[in-house]
Amino acid sequence: MKIVVTGAAGFIGTRVAGLLRDAGHEVRGFDLRGGEDVTAGDVRDEDAVGRAIDGADAVVHQAAKVGLGVDVRDLPEYVSVNALGTAVLLAAMARRGIARLVLASSMVVYGEGVYDCAEHGRLRPGPRDEKDLAAGRFEPACARCGRALTPGTVDEDVPADPRNAYATSKLAQEHLAAGWARETGGAAVALRYHNVYGPGMPRDTPYSGVAAIFRSALEAGRAPLVFEDGGQRRDFVHVGDVAAANLAALHALESAPPGRLRAYNVASGEPRTIADLADALSAARGGPAPEVTGRYRLGDVRHIVASPDRAASGLGFRARVRFADGMREFAYAPLAG
Repeated sequence: MKIVVTGAAGFIGTRVAGLLRDAGHEVRGFDLRGGEDVTAGDVRDEDAVGRAIDGADAVVHQAAKVGLGVDVRDLPEYVSVNALGTAVLLAAMARRGIARLVLASSMVVYGEGVYDCAEHGRLRPGPRDEKDLAAGRFEPACARCGRALTPGTVDEDVPADPRNAYATSKLAQEHLAAGWARETGGAAVALRYHNVYGPGMPRDTPYSGVAAIFRSALEAGRAPLVFEDGGQRRDFVHVGDVAAANLAALHALESAPPGRLRAYNVASGEPRTIADLADALSAARGGPAPEVTGRYRLGDVRHIVASPDRAASGLGFRARVRFADGMREFAYAPLAG
């Protein structure tokens, strides 16, 4: 199959393109940064996108502005790159009759995870109050009775509740792709990546994931700074597993029903806390020990843990890299500029 991978020079896109080639596909890369087998171009540029995808059988769309952003001034860039860029790509695909799309989405579309209250059942808390965060009360409580909540597992049918510019732009990508599928009869898969880590991850920047930030601190001889109390639960999934999910999604599209988008969590199924992450990396590199700061960021969610079951049944995908093994590798793996 002839496949175009957008964002092919990035952390995840590089790994995806390589695995697709290894599987025997003809892969053409498209990215702001050119390179070997990668055409340089902006996904918002109609002419460049059209030339890049001409003759393709499918597109694997990884190109995006990532991270949670620094402040509200990042809004225009997130909307421009992620929403407008996806719209330009989809319009170009429609004009050329390209009917298969794998979209890199994100778990951030969910916002806060799901919780259970002993009295009121399953619920979705709203954003946490800054007064509670400043007082060190990090766990959401039931809005009706004030009781402590038990975190649950998010599946793909949970309503979206994006909490920042990046999350909103990723959900916009899904809606645009769903509209494209309905109007053209195309088939699309949205892969909702959870916390991706691994070799080639970007170094410590305001847009880096927490794994890279901790790793960069340790490499510089500093203690990883853990926000809140470190009890935030996440699902850390290795970039090699993410690439495998893209390959599985591409194959699933060959028999997918036309005219629809189907979303899948891409997760390890092995939830860990932020403190677990810091401890594992610190131990693998021989210290220094993490420092729990009590600091917080407005807009951060407390717990977001995914169910991997739909991806297992619908794509035949399950993550293979265990947390302990992945952390030992990541502790010394090369990072990107």
